[in-house]
Amino acid sequence: MKVSELNSLFQSFSTFRILVIGDVMIDAYLWGKVERISPEAPVPVVSIIRRENRLGGAANVALNLRSLGATPVICAAIGNDEKGIIFNELCEQNGISTDGIITLHDRPTTIKTRVIGGNQHMLRVDEEVDISISESETKKLSERIFLLLNKENINAIVFEDYDKGVISPSLIQEVTKEAKSRKIPVCVDPKKRNFLSYENISLFKPNFRELTEGLKLELKKNDFEGIFKAVQHFHNNKNIEEVMVTLSELGIFISNGKEYKTIPTQVRDVADVSGAGDTVISVATLCKAAGLNSTDTAAISNIAGGLVCEKVGVIPVEKEALLKACVKFFE
Repeated sequence: MKVSELNSLFQSFSTFRILVIGDVMIDAYLWGKVERISPEAPVPVVSIIRRENRLGGAANVALNLRSLGATPVICAAIGNDEKGIIFNELCEQNGISTDGIITLHDRPTTIKTRVIGGNQHMLRVDEEVDISISESETKKLSERIFLLLNKENINAIVFEDYDKGVISPSLIQEVTKEAKSRKIPVCVDPKKRNFLSYENISLFKPNFRELTEGLKLELKKNDFEGIFKAVQHFHNNKNIEEVMVTLSELGIFISNGKEYKTIPTQVRDVADVSGAGDTVISVATLCKAAGLNSTDTAAISNIAGGLVCEKVGVIPVEKEALLKACVKFFE
């Protein structure tokens, strides 16, 4: 891509409104230092210096979209609890609409607490309920989604599935059917539970482990022909236009059903891979909304995922840094 084309692409991001459907959570951090081993057990003692709450899960996808200039609208469920209040406050602080959020009275807000000692990720503690929400709650969420589709000019839809029970096969079917009738591209970051429930979508983005677990296959990560053969299932049986598989240190695989390409990863100082998948699907969705071809979409998404891995913790990609890295890549 030429520099002028990249500039135009990144400028177009600010014109897009993206519906983000999925499992939201709070990423909490306990930052500290480690100076000794506990006398009670052979484990390090972390002296906490500060605490921090960030948007996580599908909300991190929204945060990435916001960082890139787009307007995200989250459709998800939180609990009627203290963490739910914090979640709404974080959305407000980051300029993200909560019009699509429903509050459930018998379900806690998901929170993942990471303990960071001396910039090293040492431990994660999860507080969550991952059973599927009820049919009546799904209906409530669906009604909220359709209300927003009628109210807002939505340019693309993202399903950010963390297997926490908010996304169901019936919700997927309803939304994708409506999106198809409106010619709205739908992109998916799947997990195991609903892996085979996605049909008639624009972009399907599992990572390598999710692909092999979802299809119950044994493959080697560098067996690109084997991966291509495996994803034919989605192209042929699920009517999925493009399948993008993230391969961590090997980069990204992209297929349109007729041919595939691999984009190798760039050498970086990896500090933390948390949230990289959220960034990749966010960038890929904006590229799809802009009508970009699959190869360039994969390349730009790959660069974005690499950039956030250089930082500790779950953080959104920076628009200017991504543009600069893309210009360097394509020159």
